[in-house]
Amino acid sequence: MKKLKGVIFDIDGTLTSTNELIIAAFNHITNRHLNKTLIPEEVFSLFGPTEEQIIEKWFPENSDEVIKDYFNFYSENHSMANMYPGMIHILNDLKEKEILLSIFTGKGKRSAMITLEKLGVIKYFDFIVTGDDVINHKPSGEGIISFLKKFSLKKNEVLMVGDSPADVKASHTTGIKVASVLWDSYAKEKVLELKSDYVFHTVEDLKVFLKKNT
Repeated sequence: MKKLKGVIFDIDGTLTSTNELIIAAFNHITNRHLNKTLIPEEVFSLFGPTEEQIIEKWFPENSDEVIKDYFNFYSENHSMANMYPGMIHILNDLKEKEILLSIFTGKGKRSAMITLEKLGVIKYFDFIVTGDDVINHKPSGEGIISFLKKFSLKKNEVLMVGDSPADVKASHTTGIKVASVLWDSYAKEKVLELKSDYVFHTVEDLKVFLKKNT
């Protein structure tokens, strides 16, 4: 493939092991306000809208209170999450080569910024697109198009790195290559069915690939 000038990363399940924290945060509010516990699959099925949009739909009468409760828990218990081992090295390598880096996540801006700041990686990214920054959420490729336009990049100069079916679909609809990473994907089988351009099962394999193509 053509040498990359830009790489777009998803956050949860790609850069960071945040799925456990997300499940715990949603169960914190459902236990407290609905006396209900969600299994992981039920939480994953919610992905698409931002956290605020999900909560506003579930709790129309006291959404402000529940949103505050959710983010307090998410922030105060962020030690449950971490970067996947080796991802910092990848970000360092790419920045040393002056590769443009973007985030494209379905997370709302508030949770995305909490995670990127607490893990100390916000400094690596030239552009951040969250679920609050787009009209159409993934699998729309709106966030990818915004990155291409912002830096006048060609489609064959950019790679999307993500763990979900929505990342694959967003990439396909915009005509850029996608690398599906499956070290912690909640939808591994569905991702494999979509025939990504590249599939990586370890961070080290992704690192080797990016070194060769940047």
